[in-house]
Amino acid sequence: MRSTSRVSLREPSYFVLAALLDGRLHGYAVVKRVEELSGGQVKLAAGSLYSVVDRLLGEGYIAADGEEIVNGRARRYYRLTDEGHTVLAAEADRLAQAARVVHERLSPGDGRRSNWRASPA
Repeated sequence: MRSTSRVSLREPSYFVLAALLDGRLHGYAVVKRVEELSGGQVKLAAGSLYSVVDRLLGEGYIAADGEEIVNGRARRYYRLTDEGHTVLAAEADRLAQAARVVHERLSPGDGRRSNWRASPA
């Protein structure tokens, strides 16, 4: 496990951890919850989900939490660990602070509002 200070999570990892805030979920439920929480911006295929899950298990941010057989297939459950909760909260704070910096600079009353416009692609 690595130190929880200065951790920056990739978006899929962030949303997998966020999906597990409400309790243990099996893989397919994690995929659905990630898509829901991200407003459809993060869509995980089975292969990419399990790549993220393996990394988060290795970091100690999630733990395996049981298995059951449904329609002849194994359904593995995962849960957020205390360390995972700490890392997720720290990353949410980091992202909120980064957003605050931009929002403060864009606020209309401060006289510094940017006139930047995205150019057409």
